[in-house]
Amino acid sequence: MPHRLGLPLSRFSVAEIRQEVLAQGLIADISGTTIWRWLSQDALCPWRHRTWIFPRDPRFVQKAGPILDLYHGLWEGQSLGSGDFVLSADEKTSIQARRRIHASMPPAPGRPARIEHEYERRGAWAYLAAWDVHRPKIFGRCEASTGIVPFDRLLEDVMGQEPYRSARRVFWIFDNGSSHRGQKADQRLQSRWPSIIPVHASWLNQVEIYFSIIQRKVLTPGDFSNLTDLEMALLAFQQRYEKSAGPFRWTFTRADLADLMQRLKASALPAAAWGPLNTSP
Repeated sequence: MPHRLGLPLSRFSVAEIRQEVLAQGLIADISGTTIWRWLSQDALCPWRHRTWIFPRDPRFVQKAGPILDLYHGLWEGQSLGSGDFVLSADEKTSIQARRRIHASMPPAPGRPARIEHEYERRGAWAYLAAWDVHRPKIFGRCEASTGIVPFDRLLEDVMGQEPYRSARRVFWIFDNGSSHRGQKADQRLQSRWPSIIPVHASWLNQVEIYFSIIQRKVLTPGDFSNLTDLEMALLAFQQRYEKSAGPFRWTFTRADLADLMQRLKASALPAAAWGPLNTSP
């Protein structure tokens, strides 16, 4: 990587690789085409990158395992019954209603749609949503801010209707947001809805998949005159999506997790990376 050579670059292009090879005197001359061919043969793309999260919590496997089980219809080694439900819930914050300065132009032959780069900010929503993992069904609402009261309103939307109201157990998969983490939050929820079993998973929350769909299908590039228009678009998409949606095809299991962790431990990554982690599943 460029920083290992002391270069002020985040990543290499073919031209920059050629420049560095010549500067170091590794070869008298070489063409960019030759470098490209060599990289292609070795399946290397130094101009590309992919972000990831390295699990540093020493108890990551113990915390992640129950979430993976729930996605596969299991809890403590037993199959979930007809009176059990699994919901994945989270918040998508700061969704701005951006009104473009110039009206958007539709696509034309040989030309894509044109969206004005500059915009006016017309406010922002926090979009709170819960995804029924196995049915599937989506519940969502727009709130002016996040917090205990807005998040409890989402739970009321779900738990106040059937089949959840009469369910034997309703597993809610949360992240570690301040409105729903810790023993105090669990006690608050279970005192109001005794059938709720809170489970926490910062990195394994399926509703994040739905949020990515919302981002692609509704919010990007985005042109909303006001907050009302933005809210109507989000809620209308929920109804449309449910008509054709199916459960997300989740194939990652406890066995896959154990294999992944073994491979990571055997890799050349520094041992310091296995220290304490502030945000855990």
